[in-house]
Amino acid sequence: MRARRGGGRIRPRTVVLAAVAWLLAAVFLLPYLEMVVTALRPADELRDAGYLPRHFAWSNFVGVWRDSTLGGNLRVTLLVAGGATLLALLVALPAAYYTARVRYRGRRLFLLLVLVTQMFQPTSLLVGLYREFYRLDMLNSVWTLILCNAAFNLAFAVWILTAYIASIPVELEEAALLDGLGRLGALRRVVLPLAMPGVVTAVIFTFISAWNEFVMGLTLSTEPRSQPLTVGINSFIGNYTVEWNYLFAGSVVAIVPVVVLFALIERHVVSGLTAGSVK
Repeated sequence: MRARRGGGRIRPRTVVLAAVAWLLAAVFLLPYLEMVVTALRPADELRDAGYLPRHFAWSNFVGVWRDSTLGGNLRVTLLVAGGATLLALLVALPAAYYTARVRYRGRRLFLLLVLVTQMFQPTSLLVGLYREFYRLDMLNSVWTLILCNAAFNLAFAVWILTAYIASIPVELEEAALLDGLGRLGALRRVVLPLAMPGVVTAVIFTFISAWNEFVMGLTLSTEPRSQPLTVGINSFIGNYTVEWNYLFAGSVVAIVPVVVLFALIERHVVSGLTAGSVK
């Protein structure tokens, strides 16, 4: 029976779908809950069978900052992820705009090469990257990690932005040019608002990829304070012991900026999807 407007019975299908959605959400959230609970366990309760600790050790979050280089590692990761995302967008936007609007010879080949470069794994190029940055005396540098992460995420950014810009009618730009806007003005006021879903997708992909990167940070940064957060957290795993409380406390700290990013960027996704729908 259909639900009537203004109130009425809820359809069984709606109840089932809501129950399944809540169940899936609980399944996906349980590992994060376990991570938070373990981060709050005292060291002498790590082997206890109980799910909740008898005492919550909030001092674990203080100790993980005091007894390690996690603060410096977090700063490095923020600089690397933010810098790589900004650099990738600055390069990808003009390239995607030109590729989407100009039908030059070799355009399909260029897009194919862009897609092929996305298939290269950073681990296959680590030896060459290490040798080049060693010769340039750029090891243990934040700029080195920014350049590498931007380069490895540039292909996806160009590809996704080209597809979004190509879907925007060129007549909108022509109308803006007739109104007196230059090419850059049309790009900024017409194309970018309509291509915002693609820009947001590129930002999220690049930022999270750079945030979670481990191998390049471990290889190109050997000093503890110059290493990213993923490598810094790994330092709590020793040869014979694992500091589980500090390991999970550091993991909680590591996921907070990503959660904040999604909370801040969600409204831009919605506004980007509806931009230009009403003229």
